[in-house]
Amino acid sequence: MQKILVVDDAEVNRELLKSILENEYIVEMAVNGKQALQKLQDYHNDTAAVLLDLQMPIIDGFTVIAEMKRKGWIERVPVLIISGETGVEIESQCFELGVSDFIHKPFDASIVRNRVKSTIEHFSRRNRLEQKVEEQAEALKKQSHIIQMQAERLSDARPFNKLMMEYRSVIMEVETRLKVLNAVFSEEYKRNPFEAIKSRLKTPESIYSKLERKGYPVTIENIREHVADVAGLRVICSFPDDIYRLAELLIRQDDIILLKEKDYIKTPKTNGYRSLHLILKVPIFLPNIKKYMRVEVQFRTIAMDFWASLEHKLKYKKDIHDTGEIEQRLKACADSIEALDYQMQEIRDKIDSSGR
Repeated sequence: MQKILVVDDAEVNRELLKSILENEYIVEMAVNGKQALQKLQDYHNDTAAVLLDLQMPIIDGFTVIAEMKRKGWIERVPVLIISGETGVEIESQCFELGVSDFIHKPFDASIVRNRVKSTIEHFSRRNRLEQKVEEQAEALKKQSHIIQMQAERLSDARPFNKLMMEYRSVIMEVETRLKVLNAVFSEEYKRNPFEAIKSRLKTPESIYSKLERKGYPVTIENIREHVADVAGLRVICSFPDDIYRLAELLIRQDDIILLKEKDYIKTPKTNGYRSLHLILKVPIFLPNIKKYMRVEVQFRTIAMDFWASLEHKLKYKKDIHDTGEIEQRLKACADSIEALDYQMQEIRDKIDSSGR
């Protein structure tokens, strides 16, 4: 049975509360705040709840609450005030100090039983949840530490640094080819097919995490074979048809190999995400050797990139309420952006045709 501490200077109240609760709990009693604190000092870890009067000699209830709060007991042991005080200010002061409930004298036996039971169950659930969260946080901390250690090993290793140099080289190679295509396109059509190129190289931590999720040990060979997006570029185009024209011109080059294509423009993700993803093998030219490296190239319009950037930020926000409504609105925005892209493309076509 769980233990409850009843603290009241009136013997009649102590005995009455004991008679109400003793069938379900072990009832300890204290005649004032000083005695209550002494008992809590000895067995606060074994106490399921404290039923506390406010007006008592030697040490009153407010001082008991303050001391419990100072020692951190009130976070683990719920306090229910049982008092004849009826003022709202008194109740507010108690709740601000961290008490769980306030029961007015004279009290009803069923109300006392139900509120004590409810408060203990609530605290028990909360404590279990907090313990689980702490355990998970500790596990994540350990996992993060392992990942960091592995990543540090990777970043210190000469073969890994050489591999990262090769991935940086393939990014520069693709950037150069895209810029050449942009210049040719500009000369022929008097406009640029893309507005910007963004590039990124995965961090050692990100590479390690991806291999771990896939179940592969961290080796140079596994990075090459099983992490397709170590090197990545994002090409921001003006119009949807520029995306396909530019992608086609790139993959038609005779030394570029298309490994995989995911067209999220023609078939958007359920959340509204749109982009054309290509996994390519592109040659880089090192001293005395030509080597093919994998690289991911994503093509988006300006509007698609705007939506994806904001959606990504919102996705990683904390404590977001009404996620269902937010997801629906984001999807509606994505649909509107698609319509806007094609409207702007139609306007461009009309301007181009009228100028001929």
